[in-house]
Amino acid sequence: MTDKHPMPPLIISAGEPAGIGPDLCLGLSASYPTIPMVVIADPDALRIRADRLSLNADIVTYTRGESPKPGSLCVLPLGLASKDVCGTPDPANAPALLDGLKRAVAGCQSGEFAALVTGPIQKSTINDAGIPFTGHTEFLAEETGGNTPVMLLVAGELRVALASTHIPLREVADYVNAERLKITLNILHDGLVDRFGIDEPVINVCGLNPHAGEGGHLGNEDQDVIAPALDSLRSEGMQLRGPLPADTAFIDASGPADAVLAMYHDQGLPVLKYAGFGSAVNVTLGLPIIRTSVDHGTALAIAGSGQADPGSMHAAIDLALDMIEKSKGK
Repeated sequence: MTDKHPMPPLIISAGEPAGIGPDLCLGLSASYPTIPMVVIADPDALRIRADRLSLNADIVTYTRGESPKPGSLCVLPLGLASKDVCGTPDPANAPALLDGLKRAVAGCQSGEFAALVTGPIQKSTINDAGIPFTGHTEFLAEETGGNTPVMLLVAGELRVALASTHIPLREVADYVNAERLKITLNILHDGLVDRFGIDEPVINVCGLNPHAGEGGHLGNEDQDVIAPALDSLRSEGMQLRGPLPADTAFIDASGPADAVLAMYHDQGLPVLKYAGFGSAVNVTLGLPIIRTSVDHGTALAIAGSGQADPGSMHAAIDLALDMIEKSKGK
């Protein structure tokens, strides 16, 4: 962007205040001195954490349209019920955390912010507050109009999307039907084109059963559900391979691919995290906004210790910036 039309700031959610999210955010102004970004957090809680980490944090309040001075941390204030909760989440903070996410989404939808980058959140603490919550992905989809979200994990050139996310394994076979597969693959394909700048993406699609069902001997879902859905999408011009045995879908023997679609959470994510844990990024496709996230949890045990690795947070910010650039004009 030119100086005349600067990029709107990124909005960064610090996530669970008892975890390492605040630690990671406190270092952003030094790591990205020229990138406009706003952290949504409780400023007093950040100051408490900065004291614990022996950091000199110049925390300034966000004002729309104003650029903070280099070296300062621009914060959109979030009022927490409990501010000093390092390592011990308080369910009383849950409503404020979700209100903060809603504010961030609204800002992205209005153009106030260019993209949302989320720190780790503690799902169990939100549920302990009596608020049904299965994760960022589903929450953000609902907040943006009930869109169908697709979770995509990125580690370098490896991109792994999920046909199903946070559901019990025993429910996966019924959940993965032809209609859902077509919707998911269309969103994944369009996301690779619009957000990643890949004009004709090639997608490897995992089978559901071992050896992709082995001709029906290890389950009928691959030949009766997945294969016909892929054939239908191929007839529309989509470049898909599969259903492939999951133990070969991620390697070059299947041919180079721009993304792999796994049928369930633990079919795809162990591969991705083995390849890039600590530097991988969680992306939500299917939303009208750009959203990236760290690939790790709240790490309560090391919160406030100075041991938090910023690699995934930096990767999430870098990927958000790249997606903004590649989404221009689309």
